[in-house]
Amino acid sequence: MSLSFDLIGVDGFARRGRLGTAHGTIETPAFMPIGTAGTVKAMMSDSVRATGAEIILGNTFHLMLQPGAERVAALGGLHRFVNWPGPILTDSGGFQVMSLKDLRKLDRDGVTFRSPRDGSQHRLTPERSIEIQHLLDADITMSFDECTTWPVEEAAAAQSMRLSMIWAERGKRAFVRRPGYGLFGIVQGSIFPALRAQSAGVLADIGFDGYAVGGLAVGEGRELMFKTLDTTVPLLPAGRPRYLMGVGRPADIVGAVRRGIDMFDCVLPTRGGRTAQAFTRRGELNLRNARHRDDPRPIDEQCACPACRNHSRAYLHHLVRSEEILGAMLLTWHNLHYYQDIMRGLRSAIENGSLCHWIAAFEKEQSRGDLPEI
Repeated sequence: MSLSFDLIGVDGFARRGRLGTAHGTIETPAFMPIGTAGTVKAMMSDSVRATGAEIILGNTFHLMLQPGAERVAALGGLHRFVNWPGPILTDSGGFQVMSLKDLRKLDRDGVTFRSPRDGSQHRLTPERSIEIQHLLDADITMSFDECTTWPVEEAAAAQSMRLSMIWAERGKRAFVRRPGYGLFGIVQGSIFPALRAQSAGVLADIGFDGYAVGGLAVGEGRELMFKTLDTTVPLLPAGRPRYLMGVGRPADIVGAVRRGIDMFDCVLPTRGGRTAQAFTRRGELNLRNARHRDDPRPIDEQCACPACRNHSRAYLHHLVRSEEILGAMLLTWHNLHYYQDIMRGLRSAIENGSLCHWIAAFEKEQSRGDLPEI
C-alpha cells in the first residue's frame, strides 16, 4: 500500500489512527474541510490550518471545469495553486455529475454531461476522473462511482452498485501508484445490507489504500445511516482507513466514529458560516435571531477561535444582519474550529479508553440548548 496507516488505539469499534501521505500526516478520526473549487469558502489557507485541520477536500468536477486540471498541473499542482502544503483528498466528481439530471447521459463506460456554467459538453469516465485527480496532485484519489439516488428500489440500487464496482476496477488499473499517494474505493448499495456486503467484498478483492462508504446522508435519516454503518463497516479491511462521505452534523460524526469510521467531510460548517448558523457545545445557534442583538457573551465560552475570543454575539449578529463579509468569515472559522475540537476530543478519548464517558458528556451538553437569553 502506498499510504501508511497505523492504528494507535481502539475503544470498542472506534479507532485512533495515523495516516501518512506524501504531503504530511493525518491524525484520525479526522474531519476534512471542503475546498470544492480550490478554496474553503470564506477562509484563507492559514486560517484553515489554525483550526487544526490537517487535510482538505477538493473536487474533480468543479476543478476540471474551472480553471481546468491541466492548467492547475502546469502551475505546480493543487497544493501550490491554493497554498495548502498539507494533504489533499479529491472527490471523483461522481456525485456532482449525477446531480445534473437533465444535463447528463449515463452509459456503461461513463457520463457525458453539459457544464452548468456555460453549456459546454464534457465526458467523465473512470479513467479520466483518475487522470484529473493525478493532474491535481491529490494525495488521496477517490474512485469514480455512480452515486445511487434516494429513495431507491433495491433492484435499481443493485444495478447502480454493480456499475460502480466495474468503474472501481477500471479506476484501479488507471491509477499511477507512487509513494505517499493512494486510491480509495467507494462502497455503494444504499440501505440494503446484501448489496453493501457484495460491494465491500468486491472492493476488498480489488484492493485499495482506503475504503469509503458512499450513498449515505442523502435523505435516509440518521437511524438508517447508522444501521447501514453497523452492517457495512465490519466488512471493510481493518488495517485500512475508512471514510464516510458527506457526513455530517456533530452527532452524526460522533455516532459514526463509535462505529469505526476514521474520516469525514461535510459542507455544513462552512455553509453554516455563510448562513448565520453556529455549531456549539450546546447545540446550533442562529446569529440572525434578535435574541443576540444585545448579548455581550461569546458564541461559546469554551471555544478558542477568533470569533469567540474577540467578539460578542451582539457584534456577530450585527455583521450578519448588515450582510458584512466578516460575519461569514468569523462564523466559518468558529464552526471549523469547533468541528476540529470534536475530533481532538474523540482522538483523546479513544486513546484513553474513555469514549463512552466522552460521548455521554457530549450528548448531555448538546441537549442543554443555548444559554438563557439576557
